[in-house]
Amino acid sequence: MSQAWYSVLVGLVAAERLAELVVAKRNLAWSLARGGRESGFAHYPFMVVLHTGLLAGCLAEVWLSGRAFVPALGWPMLALVVLSQVLRWWCVRTLGRQWNTRIVVVPGLPLVTGGPYRLFPHPNYVAVVVEGFALPLVHGAWLTASVFTVLNAGLLAVRVRAENDALRSVRV
Repeated sequence: MSQAWYSVLVGLVAAERLAELVVAKRNLAWSLARGGRESGFAHYPFMVVLHTGLLAGCLAEVWLSGRAFVPALGWPMLALVVLSQVLRWWCVRTLGRQWNTRIVVVPGLPLVTGGPYRLFPHPNYVAVVVEGFALPLVHGAWLTASVFTVLNAGLLAVRVRAENDALRSVRV
């Protein structure tokens, strides 16, 4: 895979992220109109910067360092990127209007336990973790993969705690 094709891949992931934001904005309006409460908003700007940095880091590292595509690593990582997108959109579809990039809970709505949520808690974050190391490694951007993974682990510790607290508050 050439650097140009890798750039197309990163562009496609960026377009997917923009599509997520469109869905999230629509769902946020729906949730707030039904009394939804947002929590954990203090870490959200950091999350946006981190995820934008992932995409920029992928491109910068590959183009500036001249990293070569290594098929034995690149193709399996590409498969993981595709599978992470499938899992992410399975989560979006399962949660429906309750899915958001923000933590918003609408009182009175039942906890979703179908789809990937019947298999394990927070499956969307599994998709984020996999994509976070796999996308850079498609083209050998190991530094971006490493930095994102470490920073994302800290972010997810905060995010999962905030999300669990928000979900507990409506079940009480």
